[in-house]
Amino acid sequence: MIDIRLIRENPELVRQGLEKRGDAFVLDEILEIDARYRNLLRRTEELRAKHNETSKQLAKSKERSPQLIAQMRQLGEQISSLQQQTKETKANVDCLLLELPNIPHPSVPEGKSESDNVVVRAWGKPKELPFKPLPHWELGEKLGILDFHQGVKLSGTRFYVLKGLGARLQRALISFMLDVHVNEHGYKEIYLPSMVKRECMESSGHLPKFADNLYHDAEDDFWFIPTAEVPLTNLHRGEILGADSLPLNYVACTPCFRREKMSAGTDTRGMKRGHQFDKVELYKFTDAESSDQELERLVAAAESIGRKLAIPYRVTQLCSGELSFAACKTYDIEMWAPGCAEWLEVSSCSNCGDFQARRADIRYRSGAGAKTQFVHTLNGSGLALPRVLIAVLENYQQADGTVLVPEVLEPYLRVT
Repeated sequence: MIDIRLIRENPELVRQGLEKRGDAFVLDEILEIDARYRNLLRRTEELRAKHNETSKQLAKSKERSPQLIAQMRQLGEQISSLQQQTKETKANVDCLLLELPNIPHPSVPEGKSESDNVVVRAWGKPKELPFKPLPHWELGEKLGILDFHQGVKLSGTRFYVLKGLGARLQRALISFMLDVHVNEHGYKEIYLPSMVKRECMESSGHLPKFADNLYHDAEDDFWFIPTAEVPLTNLHRGEILGADSLPLNYVACTPCFRREKMSAGTDTRGMKRGHQFDKVELYKFTDAESSDQELERLVAAAESIGRKLAIPYRVTQLCSGELSFAACKTYDIEMWAPGCAEWLEVSSCSNCGDFQARRADIRYRSGAGAKTQFVHTLNGSGLALPRVLIAVLENYQQADGTVLVPEVLEPYLRVT
C-alpha cells in the first residue's frame, strides 16, 4: 500500500510512477475522499472538545442545567454520527489504496513490455547439441516419467503426472535447493499452510486485485496460496521487530495454486504453466536502508542454483511496465531450455519496499524509544518447479534419449 501522506504531499511523483507502469489510475478520487475524511476527523475533534467543555461546565454548576444537559445530548448524537461517517469515509480511502500498485524504484528502466526488459548478466552458453534436442513433453513421455493423459484424466488441462524417476528427480531438486539455501546462504526453513485467511492475501497484495486468478473455498473463506510469498509475508503481521533481528531470511517449499486466467492460450504445451506446481521461495524482512543490497544478495542466492546445476541462465531487470503489483524493483532469472528453444523464467526476485509491510502493519524499531518504521519485504523463487525440472531434462538429454543426472543431484537420487 502506498503511504497516503506521499499521495497528499507529492501526488505528481505518484502519478508519474503509475504512468511508468502503464497504469491509468486516477488519484483525484483518493485525494478528494481523503480530504473529506480529514475534514470529518477535524469536525469530530472540535465537537469532542466542545462536549468536554460542556461536561466541565455541567460538573461545576450547582444545579443540573436542563439546557446544558440537552446540549450534551445533542453534541453526543452529532459526534456519534460524525464518527460513523468518518469510519465509512476512511474505509473508502483504504479500499482505493488497496487497488493502487507499488510505484517503481528510481533505478527501474522505463518501458511498456517484455521487449523493454534489460539483460544485466548471463552465465554459461547454451549448448550446441550434436543432435536435435527433444522438448520435455516428448522426452518425458518416451522415458515413462511424465504423463499428461493421466493428468487430464484426473484433473483436466494444465495438469500432469510425474512417475518413477521423474517424481524422484523433482523431489531431489527440491531437497537440493532447500539444503543450499539453508546451509550456504543462511536461510531458515519454514513449513507453511497452503490455505490462508483473506487478510493474508490482502497483506501480500493479491487481494482484491487478483481474486479471479486465485482458488477460493467460499464456505470457510480459505484462499489457496499462489506462492509461499503470501504466508511468509504474514508471519510477522501486526508485529514490531527489533532492528537487531533484521534481516530475517526465510525459505519454504510449498505447492502453488493459480487459475492462470490471465495466461489463457499461452504455453499450452508441456509443463511450463499449470494450475498447480511446487516452488522453493526465498523471503526477506529488512530495514529500509539495506533493502537494495539485500535484493542483490537474494538474486545471488537464487542464481547459485543455476551454476551448481551447470545450466546456462541469464538475469533480466524488468522494466516499469512489467513489474508485478507489489514490486518496486524486480530481476528475473531465466534458464535456457534447448528442447523448447527458449529462456524459461525460473525466478522472479523482487523488492517490495514497505508496500506489503504497510498493508500487514509490520514495523521495526531501531532502538529504545525510537520511532517505529515499516520493514521492507523481498521475495524470489529459489527456484521454481517444474521449469527447473524442464531445464534439467532438456539440457542433460543424450542422443539415445536418456538423461544424465547433474552431479550435484546424485546424492539425492542415490545414483552411483
